Amino acid sequence: MTFSWSRRIIAPLALVSLAACGGYAGMASPRVSPASTPSPSAFALPDAAEQPNTESYQRIDENPFLETSRNPLSTFGIDVDTASYSNVRRFLTKEGRLPPKDAVRIEELINYFSYNYPAPQGSAPFSVTSHLTDCPWNPSHRLLRIGLQGKKVDLARLPPRNLVFLIDVSGSMNDPNKLPLVKGALKLLVDQLGENDRVAIVVYAGSEGLALPSTPGHKKQDILQVLSNLEAGGSTNGGAGIRLAYRTARENFRPNGINRVILATDGDFNVGTSSPSDLERLIEEERKSGVFLTVLGVGTGNVKDSTMERLADKGNGNYAYLDSMQEAKKVLVTQAGGTLVTIAKDVKLQVEFNPKRVQAYRLIGYENRLLRAEDFRDDRKDAGDLGAGHSVTAIYEIVPPGSIAPTGAVDPLRYQSPTAASPAADSTELVTVKLRYKEPSETASKELVFVVPDRLTKLDTDADLQFVSSVAAFGMLLRGSEHKGAATYGLVRSLATAGKGPDREGYRAEFLRLVDLADKLTGIPVVTR
Repeated sequence: MTFSWSRRIIAPLALVSLAACGGYAGMASPRVSPASTPSPSAFALPDAAEQPNTESYQRIDENPFLETSRNPLSTFGIDVDTASYSNVRRFLTKEGRLPPKDAVRIEELINYFSYNYPAPQGSAPFSVTSHLTDCPWNPSHRLLRIGLQGKKVDLARLPPRNLVFLIDVSGSMNDPNKLPLVKGALKLLVDQLGENDRVAIVVYAGSEGLALPSTPGHKKQDILQVLSNLEAGGSTNGGAGIRLAYRTARENFRPNGINRVILATDGDFNVGTSSPSDLERLIEEERKSGVFLTVLGVGTGNVKDSTMERLADKGNGNYAYLDSMQEAKKVLVTQAGGTLVTIAKDVKLQVEFNPKRVQAYRLIGYENRLLRAEDFRDDRKDAGDLGAGHSVTAIYEIVPPGSIAPTGAVDPLRYQSPTAASPAADSTELVTVKLRYKEPSETASKELVFVVPDRLTKLDTDADLQFVSSVAAFGMLLRGSEHKGAATYGLVRSLATAGKGPDREGYRAEFLRLVDLADKLTGIPVVTR
């Protein structure tokens, strides 16, 4: 007997058809007599309009301007997540309201798009480029763009894949934009699998279960049948599911292949190991196995964005939010290399600013990726991971010497003076960029060093610079940033239109539509249901 949804009743445990998969490994099949079945009134859900909005986002305190003489180093880990952009799109297009400001992570908006960066040469897994240009929202400032481009892989020649789909089938997933969307998205990925690939399915609700043992990828009907029969109900014991998923991945580990757990959830863990800090520790321990993590977030109303982002970060992985099947195709098919194939892990950047060329600077975004200067050379310190074909962009707003720097006043030090400039400060060097990264299977990092000259590229001569500037300004407007200067939606629209370029996928045209929606919604209060 299986439980299903009827008359808005929450089933106590989500099950797949036992005929399709032979029951859950390690979990007894339920035996519920009609007399013991709960009455509908015992588990009746309130109407959707009455359900409170319990979405949660990590607080973001925007990076301030820092005086170069006192803070010459800026250190952070890369971020290839794109969840914030598709989540912002959901708020604007499906809910007709501006997103909460903490849902807007500007670096994820910027990194949703690809840019015309050169392919890497030689043995390095990524290339590094930089451009200095005018700041469109503050003419006295400049923007420094640093871009990384990961090497691409032929999707038809991917290494063998050992995948474990870890699917949340708890009661909170019983919504058309949750479990049904997850099932449709993972079916797209299953269609790409071959006989050298393997996939297992682990589900969790009040308990965890192995719905499908590791199965060759060409047995698509077996895999798709189990996916199709998944139903939602019960509480959410995500910790137990995570342990079983990693154990299943380890048991089928491919030494020269792709080993990855794909967690699909709204992030609403509520029983067992459920606190964010405990889940982080669990993921940190499990990642030592060499199994990487992808988190697919779904849903509205109770999305636990902060939990999902942190789990992906700690699991050497990436986090995408699926608001549609189109986004699922982008993440799991079009950009499957970047989603599944890690080419460099723990990628850190450290930028040293020349005090004679830069009076002050501000890193736009990456607030929850900041590192201490001493973390840069500490190989024990976790950082972001780069997937095949991924590009990563970081933007600094720079205050040149002679301009008024919005850094605030600091009293002179009593016991020491600012460090004296070295002879190199008299050169035309603007900054020195250092990068450290590890090969996917290594524990020791490698270092790359690049010097960026103080040479200006006119903004109106480079389409990518115009577009990336527009996205940064858009993010600041959505956040109500104190650093937005003269930015307006009109300026964002103008820059994005000029930088739209060929736009073969249509992503930049869609961005322009989001700008128009946000402009119309400005002034309308953000309402929490």
